[in-house]
Amino acid sequence: MPDSLLEEVDGLARQENQNRSEFIREVMRHYIAERRRMELRERLKEGYRTMAQLNRELAEEGSSASEQAFALYEEVLARSDGA
Repeated sequence: MPDSLLEEVDGLARQENQNRSEFIREVMRHYIAERRRMELRERLKEGYRTMAQLNRELAEEGSSASEQAFALYEEVLARSDGA
């Protein structure tokens, strides 16, 4: 590691009342936790996109079925009016 980075790490560690090792350990834990959150967020976004497409397809199918049911209803209604 470059000396300038170590000096900055040491300064931050002092501010946190930690030694370099404790500080780096804590920073690594935070980094790993943030990476996991970001990965989860990306997986959730992909899942939402997938579900949006599926929901759209289901809505289109439902709309088509509703239109067919309504057409059948009108047909039956028209026959009963003529009877």
